[in-house]
Amino acid sequence: MATQAQKQQPPHLHLAELTAAQFLDIWQHFDSDGNGYIEGHELEKFLQELEKTRRGPGGAGTTQAISKETLKEFMAKFDENSDGKIEMSELAQFLPTEENFLLCFRQYVGSSTEFMAAWRKYDTDRSGYIESNELKGFLSDLLKKANRHYDDKKLNEYTETILKMFDLNGDGKLGLSEMARLLPVKENFLLKFEAFKLTPEQFNALFTFYDKDGNGSIDEQELDALLKDLCQKSKLDVSASGRAGYKKSIMALSDGGKLYRTELEIVLCQDPSV
Repeated sequence: MATQAQKQQPPHLHLAELTAAQFLDIWQHFDSDGNGYIEGHELEKFLQELEKTRRGPGGAGTTQAISKETLKEFMAKFDENSDGKIEMSELAQFLPTEENFLLCFRQYVGSSTEFMAAWRKYDTDRSGYIESNELKGFLSDLLKKANRHYDDKKLNEYTETILKMFDLNGDGKLGLSEMARLLPVKENFLLKFEAFKLTPEQFNALFTFYDKDGNGSIDEQELDALLKDLCQKSKLDVSASGRAGYKKSIMALSDGGKLYRTELEIVLCQDPSV
């Protein structure tokens, strides 16, 4: 068993040899506050370790301060959205091509609407979760789309790594908000929805109110009214165009333009199984 001192040691950044699992170790170490970014002191520590690795065992010194020029150069190369922070999908560019299923995901399911459509396809039992067998099917199709070669052993490793990365409660399956962490942060509209996660009782009352005709589903117009009211009540500052984007993403879960109770529940409730 690793000692506390060993646990605090940063993983070595042999970037050319990284596997997906090793990438996870690196990310979890340097994203110490778990906010989905490496920024500030976390980024400085990451670059210090990177420079140390590049110098090799015979390199002079141990840990040196990172120059402003080095930081600027690094950010210019990897900070794609120029927000001064590095998110997982940006850092994943370090992974060798054959290991980089994170960038593969970003390329083929890069928007929240595409993500929700993929969720609907792969949550085959409509449980509100992507379970390990469903996740494996999802990753398999994703790799085929990208024309990436893989074997069963590698597919199992990718599946296990995704679960380790995003299964926050350790139940062996991914809820919608957990799976959405695969998206670039700016596309993850569900992060906004954390402001008004509902209890099952609150959700039932809300759905009944907006299901005006009582047919067990709500349409696009009813969803628009629901989202507008939720944003106002939660004092969430969202523009009309932003709300339209949320609506479009959620409607990707719908069946023929009708959003049923279980489909909206996985977006607005903390735990759809309750």
